Amino acid sequence: MSQKYPTREIKKVVIANRGEIAVRAIRTCKELGIKTVAVYSEADKESLHVKLADEAICIGPPNPQESYLNIPAILSVADITGADAIYPGYGFLSENPKFAEIVEAAGLIFIGPRPETLKLIGNKVKAKSIAKKAGVPTIPGSSRRTTLEEALDIAHDIGYPVMLKAAAGGGGRGMRVVFSEKELREKFPLAQNEARISFGDDTIYIEKFLMRPKHIEVQILADEYGNVVPIGDRECSIQRRHQKVIEEAPAYSIDQETRKKLYEAAVKFAKAVNYRGAGTVEFLYDPESKEFYFIEMNGRIQVEHPVTEMVTGIDLVKWQFLIAQGYELDIKEPPTINGYALEMRINAEDPKTFAPSPGTVEKLILPGGFGVRVDTHLYQGYQVPPYYDSLLAKFIVWAPDREELIKRALRVIDETTIEGKGLKTNLEFHRFILQTKEFKEGKHHVKLLEELNY
Repeated sequence: MSQKYPTREIKKVVIANRGEIAVRAIRTCKELGIKTVAVYSEADKESLHVKLADEAICIGPPNPQESYLNIPAILSVADITGADAIYPGYGFLSENPKFAEIVEAAGLIFIGPRPETLKLIGNKVKAKSIAKKAGVPTIPGSSRRTTLEEALDIAHDIGYPVMLKAAAGGGGRGMRVVFSEKELREKFPLAQNEARISFGDDTIYIEKFLMRPKHIEVQILADEYGNVVPIGDRECSIQRRHQKVIEEAPAYSIDQETRKKLYEAAVKFAKAVNYRGAGTVEFLYDPESKEFYFIEMNGRIQVEHPVTEMVTGIDLVKWQFLIAQGYELDIKEPPTINGYALEMRINAEDPKTFAPSPGTVEKLILPGGFGVRVDTHLYQGYQVPPYYDSLLAKFIVWAPDREELIKRALRVIDETTIEGKGLKTNLEFHRFILQTKEFKEGKHHVKLLEELNY
């Protein structure tokens, strides 16, 4: 365990999320002896997290705004059940500084970063400015709210192509790649409008666009005593519309010198924002120049955290709960990495159009065997609702070397069956990716899926 006794105790926690991450958190709490309260929408009445929790309370209709994003409802659940803490998982309210503030003001423990930290890293312009001051490499471009005229001047200086980004953005919304001055004049107001609609903030910034970079991220743990430790790295370059599809640990294509520099940069940034908890610092990496650039920090557990757990043996969700109770990290150095792991995100979507494909699970056979972990909320008879993210399961595979890893991942696909009326999955899409020459050789990049025909 840790060197310091906890300064506060969590006896009961509200799991303010749904799906596989809610199930993951409940399992950790059971092992820690913490009682759990599941919240659920009317659409999730039969969801697995509701069945596994010690208590479960409905907080509203299917619309997330009226349920999983309903702050008063979630706080009311904590009040009526006598909970000590709230665990936000990922998505929904997990990176909302207002929510974190309200939770702490109510005398509850927010299992995540400090509210002031979430404010700093939630705005990409501010985060980039902090990174620069901390000596962390950043992509050339603007570091504040940018007007069209300023964007034109910056693009002229750093050269086309450039990327327009929403400062409050995420998930690819408010992003535009621009190859000329004419395009910049056309796309700037479109990016502003999309940012305003999606995030209520039309702040746009501009940066140099890298043609075929890799997406590399560093997992960190930080306690409230100033200790920050990098817990390995991941490559998340297989992306579709800026959404990750397959993630690996460790990043196969970087050398030890680059890895050391990435870890140092991640720790610098985390310390600069007074980080607490589990977090991820994300970078773009140019394999040719071996240069890397800060993108953002995610102030929450990542969807892909299991691959790091598989190669390090460190339970990241458990550490979220320990840090929230005031434990000091007993991990002082980056852990030894054992083998390779990858995660396949299995979604309920049409593999050709990627349109969501909800339905009832009528036949379910999940994979298993040595080196295989499945994080899911699925069970036979479960009805996949149309209101939320289409993630059904995460297949996490480990092997001592990357070649064997890919073979095992293909075996996992072979033995999986997820079938139901109206239900389609992206299983075969994963098979296609794993068999590409680029992926096998570790030469994949964030634009690969756009360049391949599936």
